Amino acid sequence: MTTAEKKIARLEVVEPKRLEFGKKWDYAPAPESTEHIKIQSRYELFIGGKFVSPKSGNYFKSINPATEEILTEVAEANEADVNLAVKAARTAYEKYWSKLPGSERAKYIFRIARQLQEKAREFAIIETMDGGKPIKESRDVDIPLAVAHFFYYAGWADKLDYAFPGRKTRPLGVAGQVIPWNFPLLMAAWKIAPALACGNTVVLKPAETTPLTALHLAQIIQEADLPPGVVNIVTGFGKTGAAIVNHPDVDKVAFTGSTEVGKIIQRAVAGTKKKLTLELGGKAANIVFDDAPIDQAIEGIINGIYFNQGHVCCAGSRLLVQESILDLVVRKLKDRIQTLRVGDPLDKNTDIGAINSSDQLKKIKELVQIGIDEGCKIHQSTCKLPERGFWFPPTFFTGVAQSNRIAQEEIFGPVLSILTFRTPEEAVEKANNTAYGLSAGVWTDKGSKIFKISSQLKAGVIWANTFNKFDPSSPFGGYKESGFGREGGLQGLMPYVQLI
Repeated sequence: MTTAEKKIARLEVVEPKRLEFGKKWDYAPAPESTEHIKIQSRYELFIGGKFVSPKSGNYFKSINPATEEILTEVAEANEADVNLAVKAARTAYEKYWSKLPGSERAKYIFRIARQLQEKAREFAIIETMDGGKPIKESRDVDIPLAVAHFFYYAGWADKLDYAFPGRKTRPLGVAGQVIPWNFPLLMAAWKIAPALACGNTVVLKPAETTPLTALHLAQIIQEADLPPGVVNIVTGFGKTGAAIVNHPDVDKVAFTGSTEVGKIIQRAVAGTKKKLTLELGGKAANIVFDDAPIDQAIEGIINGIYFNQGHVCCAGSRLLVQESILDLVVRKLKDRIQTLRVGDPLDKNTDIGAINSSDQLKKIKELVQIGIDEGCKIHQSTCKLPERGFWFPPTFFTGVAQSNRIAQEEIFGPVLSILTFRTPEEAVEKANNTAYGLSAGVWTDKGSKIFKISSQLKAGVIWANTFNKFDPSSPFGGYKESGFGREGGLQGLMPYVQLI
């Protein structure tokens, strides 16, 4: 009997007794109070240290995806507004920020971190209302990580000469930054904090479906007394982002989003002197070997794809399972997704919240239907979905081939594709057989196997016996069509300096 067969035999003895614990317990609702949250009826653009009306005169609605209720109206910036923002950033760079010593810049960034930390509960609730993710994820992951990034880069602001031994650094100038909807405040922190630490000024555009925490961050920046124009936040749609990218007075472009848009930006920047970093799509492989801690791996799978609704570009949406333990993993995964609570994101018991928008939900449904049409077997939670809002149940497919679209295309939803392998070599080949290269996971009891497999995977970030763990001191970024450049860590300073 092999090690895997002994493990399965041992587990099967106790499995029937344990199945009753796989049932979902009914808890009384535990909603997070929103009484103290002040969402304005209208939000303006943040330019030159002030909130100003858009030159376009246009506003768009921000919707709560869990209820489809209108939260507020948000200004839509046009090219004239972007011109004003870039001009304000340039003035602030030349007049104030580039002349400040690093120790003084650090004080401002530290002040932002402290004020954000003090208002963490408020930001967590707004993030959940605006984006649909569960409050426990906003509260325990998004906001603390955003705060940690500001603290971390505040520490680097006066130590840039130590970051690059033997070299002096010079800021680039004005950084144009465009961020996605999946981690609105965290993505803003990833972009703004290192840019400011290195002496640059910023024009940031948040996603049109999740602009509120960025605008509340603007209020904190205003309260922190940063020189006017050091950080500017302009809201809008794709045209607003394009105006930032194409502006001739922007020295650096940082974009996180889809691969398709990333390619457009790369073409637009080609031939200019603009520095560029792209963090794009992913189709992460989570590899589970037969000697892995199975229950721990199941929780890692759940954390990697379901707790965040699959709304992370590094979500482990491809599960590669060694053939000898496939039945065991599938059975345990079926039981586990039945225990996941889908519903009100503000309820502290909720595991899976709402899909960010109706457009995103439509895309998820289309790709899932394609998976069914291509002959893959679908498994879904039998949970009851709320009548209003944008929802999709935890789902996974078995019988998936490498050629199936659900195994190749980024779904950005709580949908997992399960493939099998027999040997480590086959696992590596299948994991790398994708246009993306952002992240991956390896599950095994053998440390030597972790190092060997990790060295062969073409991914920027690789987790071992865990998944989706982040730290501000650790760099993040991808290869191939997942982009280039790194955010986080010492490496996250590089895109915002010129070495001399």
